[in-house]
Amino acid sequence: MPIIIIRNRKATKKELDKMSYELGDYIKVVVDVEKEILAGGGGMHYDEEQLLLEYGCEQKNLWGGGIDFTTKEIDYNSMINIRPNDNPSRDILSENLRKRFKEIVEKILL
Repeated sequence: MPIIIIRNRKATKKELDKMSYELGDYIKVVVDVEKEILAGGGGMHYDEEQLLLEYGCEQKNLWGGGIDFTTKEIDYNSMINIRPNDNPSRDILSENLRKRFKEIVEKILL
């Protein structure tokens, strides 16, 4: 069963191991770009998104993607990113949002 961990500061090695249990060297993440909170470790971005909503985050601030720990490459691709009026793609199209997403992922997971 996937283990989803919510962090707002640097993740420990033990937490990273738990988050990577489901997909190996790749961790799916959902980031609240306003509160600088990250949920990682699920098999689906939707599950992480739901936990953050329960945690008090607003959906408009939640964006999905992932990180490959083998290459340190961050991606910005998730079904939760599709917003017909703002972001009509699975990828985060706004350069400012991508930059913010990347900064938070790096701060917490790298």
